[in-house]
Amino acid sequence: MPTLFSKIISGDIPSYKVAEDDDFIAFLDINPNAKGHTLCVPKKEVNKIFDLDDKSYLSLMAFSKTVAHGLESVVNCKRIGMAVVGLEVPHVHVHLIPLQTMDDMRFEKKVSLTEDEFQELAKSIREKITI
Repeated sequence: MPTLFSKIISGDIPSYKVAEDDDFIAFLDINPNAKGHTLCVPKKEVNKIFDLDDKSYLSLMAFSKTVAHGLESVVNCKRIGMAVVGLEVPHVHVHLIPLQTMDDMRFEKKVSLTEDEFQELAKSIREKITI
């Protein structure tokens, strides 16, 4: 059965896409820890990050790095944190979270954005990423 992320990748569920190439997609988390919280996801449906083949794993990290640089140039933060948890959706994904403090990495801390704020933020980040 397709995952939530597979449905986003296929376009069956809308997203605030910030980057995409042949193998990966990045979009804003709709329940973000911080403004700009972005998910980087391989298009190939794999449950666990360490089940990715080496090439896919390294390519996901390179894609995530590119997205992180674009994100950092748009969102005011001290740095971009990265986490891989994978318990909520059984499809590999990397969380990129703009950080001011360590508490911004806590997944019980959430911020709210309007539809317009999500759209404008996604557009601004997209403009800074070259894939």
